[in-house]
Parts: sequence; structure tokens; C-alpha cells
Amino acid sequence: QVQLVESGGGLVQAGGSLRLSCAPSGSDWSINAMGWYRQAPGKQRELVARITRSGSTNYADSVKGRFTISRDNGKNTLYLQMNILKPEDTAVYYCNAEARRVGNSYVYNYWGQGTQVAVSS
Repeated sequence: QVQLVESGGGLVQAGGSLRLSCAPSGSDWSINAMGWYRQAPGKQRELVARITRSGSTNYADSVKGRFTISRDNGKNTLYLQMNILKPEDTAVYYCNAEARRVGNSYVYNYWGQGTQVAVSS
């Protein structure tokens, strides 16, 4: 299986910045698209940003212009640079990866354990 290890969450004041990282591990797997999702208490999990292997990205309207998703294809490491943070960004952030075994067409969907981001006003 593919394991996703997230880091970079914490408590920050409104207007501040955080950088989240996600480092996949696993042998004989090919990582396709990756993304960041978040879930606040009482709300559904929502897409924050997604990036394909070729570098195409899409963002939730609420974070456009403030967040930037990127990836290192060599290490399959995923990043989320979060600037001008707002209290409404407070949530648990989850790393997601679409992966398949080398030589196999079946795609698996993996999730990290999540990292807490709290933005104070």
C-alpha cells in the first residue's frame, strides 16, 4: 500500500502563512494526481487544491490567490503553500493520492491521517 505522511500544520494568526508537506512511501507504485482536502467540524470534506503529474492545477474558489499547490515528481512530495490565512481556513487538512501498481491499470485512492490547521483571529 501507499502511505501518506503529512506535516506542517499548526496554529497561526490570521494573515500568516503555513506550508504543508505530504511524502508518499511505497514500493512499485506509480502516483498520478495528488491533492489537498480539508474538513471542518460539522462540514463535508472539500477539495482545496489538486495537481496532476503534468502540473495542471485546480483550486477551490475560497483559496484562489492565497494557496499554491506544487509537487516534486522525483520524490512524489506534495506541498501546499498557504498565505493570508483566515479563520475560516481552520480545518483538518488531508493529503490524497491516486496510485496504481506498476504495470496495472487499477487506480487506488489513498488518504493521509490529516494535519490540523488552526487560524486565530
